[in-house]
Amino acid sequence: MGAKGYANGFEGLISYINARLPHNEVLGTALRKEVPMFPEMSIRELVANALIHQDFSQTGTGPMIEIFEDRLEITNPGQPLIATDRFLDSPPKSRNEALASLMRRIGICEERGSGIDKVVHETEVFQLPAPRFETTPLHTRAVLFAHKDFEIMTTQERVQACYLHACLRYLLRDYMTNESLRQRFGVTAEKIATISRVIAAAKKAGLIVPADESQGNKYARYIPHWGR
Repeated sequence: MGAKGYANGFEGLISYINARLPHNEVLGTALRKEVPMFPEMSIRELVANALIHQDFSQTGTGPMIEIFEDRLEITNPGQPLIATDRFLDSPPKSRNEALASLMRRIGICEERGSGIDKVVHETEVFQLPAPRFETTPLHTRAVLFAHKDFEIMTTQERVQACYLHACLRYLLRDYMTNESLRQRFGVTAEKIATISRVIAAAKKAGLIVPADESQGNKYARYIPHWGR
């Protein structure tokens, strides 16, 4: 199979997944329309990552995509070569660089190290809960969650979103603030105190730190814990 065949096969896989995903119905100016539950770019990047980073030495297993009513799980054999909480900033490592190079050349995935950034960015644009990256003794799993209003998110979901938002802002050479996190969650200025509690919980968990230890609370800026 040539490069074109691989590219067509990948596009067919993504189309197959999208056709089976639930959709959300939104009300436009006058008509209702259906929109995808998950951003296609996030699906593309996570599926490509699962293919590229799978451990071919493991037998009896392979990449797996599972669709549920409220989430999409993409699993590949092999533990990640970097810690899951550093997926956004760490230089990429690949078990299968020849495969990764081929997939970049034929346009299946983006340049080295940019995929997870795009996944997090797209989930923020869609105002979804933060993606989750998990490991088992033999596998790595990425989970995308369906839309959930801020009011019914768990504390853990809010804190994870806060951390990844801080990571994304840092990589853009910017800082997370109460205002930027409110925008990420799609809430109004009335939620300043609530968002402050989310930030405090993320600080207590050791996930974010103040950009300046001497800063006041009113205009406080934050970076991920590894940004110092």
